[in-house]
Amino acid sequence: MKILIIEDEQALSKSIATYLAAENYTCEIAPDCKTAMNRIETFEYDCILLDISLPDGNGLQVLKALKDDHKTDGVIIISARDSIDDRIHGLQLGADDYLTKPFHLSELGARIAAVIRRRRFAGNTALEADGLRLDTQARSVRINGQMVDITRKEYDLLLYLLANKNRVVSKHAIAEHLSGDGDGLFDNYDFIYAHMKNLKKKLSQAGWKDHIKAVYGMGYKMEVP
Repeated sequence: MKILIIEDEQALSKSIATYLAAENYTCEIAPDCKTAMNRIETFEYDCILLDISLPDGNGLQVLKALKDDHKTDGVIIISARDSIDDRIHGLQLGADDYLTKPFHLSELGARIAAVIRRRRFAGNTALEADGLRLDTQARSVRINGQMVDITRKEYDLLLYLLANKNRVVSKHAIAEHLSGDGDGLFDNYDFIYAHMKNLKKKLSQAGWKDHIKAVYGMGYKMEVP
């Protein structure tokens, strides 16, 4: 899962990123509106943490730009301003949640997970496909009830494919999702091939039919009923 932290307080943004990385999220940081605008125009995120007061403008400008472009990224406003008018305005513009500073990182993590469940998985904590069950809370994978031991990257890859099942996802999109590389430039996709090969092997050994298909010249598609 990929998170964008739009926050100009360096200590706070690093603290959030460190905590979320330990929770297996991939994080990018934008310290101002300009950087944030460049990020959201180029990439997609599972959740965006958005401060209102930024050095070069109001964070709500970023939120408005997201909605004008019909982006589906989840948004949680994090702000020191506890005004009811700010809350109402942010939610009316399309934010999913509003959290007032200071806050506990564990509460932020819970709210991020809730937004992602609502946005990506229709509120479900588990995704299923032909006997395979991925639990987003336990971060576990089972096939016909038996646990499958996979790495963090393999888990992220499988979750991304399940969230986009029966749709072609490009190699570039997968690379961005797995790496969290802000510049989006990749010399090659060898690391995707390696993770994909290992994931498919483990799923096959656990008795799961190969539903992950390569689409020539484009990427991959998980084909399930």
